[in-house]
Amino acid sequence: MQRCTQGWRVMQALRRVQTALGALALALLASCAHSPQTGGPASMAGATPPGKVLGRSDKLLIYQRAPGETLRQVAARFLGSAERDWEIEDFNKLPPTADGPQAQQTLVIPLTQRNPLGVYSDRYQTVPILCYHRFGRTSNGKMTVSTTALAAQLEWLVRNQFHVLKLADLRDWLDGKRALPLRSVVITADDGYASFYHHAFPLLKQYGLPATLFVYTDFIGAGDAVDWAELQEMSRSGLVDVAAHSRTHRNLIERQPNETDEAYQQTLLNEIRTPQTLLSQKLGIPIAHFAYPYGDANEAVLTTMARQRYQLAATVNPGGNAFFSEPLMLRRTMIYGDMSLEDFKARLQISRATGGR
Repeated sequence: MQRCTQGWRVMQALRRVQTALGALALALLASCAHSPQTGGPASMAGATPPGKVLGRSDKLLIYQRAPGETLRQVAARFLGSAERDWEIEDFNKLPPTADGPQAQQTLVIPLTQRNPLGVYSDRYQTVPILCYHRFGRTSNGKMTVSTTALAAQLEWLVRNQFHVLKLADLRDWLDGKRALPLRSVVITADDGYASFYHHAFPLLKQYGLPATLFVYTDFIGAGDAVDWAELQEMSRSGLVDVAAHSRTHRNLIERQPNETDEAYQQTLLNEIRTPQTLLSQKLGIPIAHFAYPYGDANEAVLTTMARQRYQLAATVNPGGNAFFSEPLMLRRTMIYGDMSLEDFKARLQISRATGGR
């Protein structure tokens, strides 16, 4: 009788769960070998939760959060890190206003890593990598994005709950070891212009968003490029990962007239290994990421990259990256100074239909 009463109470709670999750939650209860409880992960966190656990198994938990309790607080309590709030958000298909006044109070919380490849019945997940070059107070050319436009883009990403990842975060996902938020994006900039330090870096700090700066080392400290002190400051901030963009910005697939195979191979080593070594020595960090000048690579380039143990490398072929993307040939989408905010939004490809549409 007691078991029947407990089951009835849980069923009443389940009616408040989103329709899309109803069947899943019912399956959870059917597989539970014990009755709902209020202990478990919350108790392990060392504090009594303000909400209420309605049901659980070893894989899923049904939780009624208290008014005002944020997803970050729920994630910290049950998943061990506030940064994993996106797992609850995505699993429950919550809108960007998930923590607002009309927040959904009854949630299903996945306790184990689910769908690390991001593959669904009708689509698969893709992660766009954005590529910038110059920045300025105003846009004085296609390659220069104004601070006003950049601020609007970053503000839009934050307001719409996009998760700006570090480029390195893609490594485990491409290996099938880690799931990523459905609304994921990576920000990169090429060449190493001083305008990145003076205009983009302050905005990244303001919004707390990471980015990767690809520099070609012969350019550092020359003309309108960043200098070593600025690179060191940005690297120490934890927001900017400095990576290699060759030594001289030469197109790596173009061979000089009458250039022998041996000479060409030496050129590739000079362009690929030299910046890796120099940046590592100057900044005290390993260099495992590379952006191809002009986005071009061939088999000889890829072989040299692999021998130098680069983990990720980027082209300028537009589109999002799926779990099956080649780590040394990642797609990147160019962001230009003459783009509107609507143009920017249109380039954030976060999924593709399984039929290829």
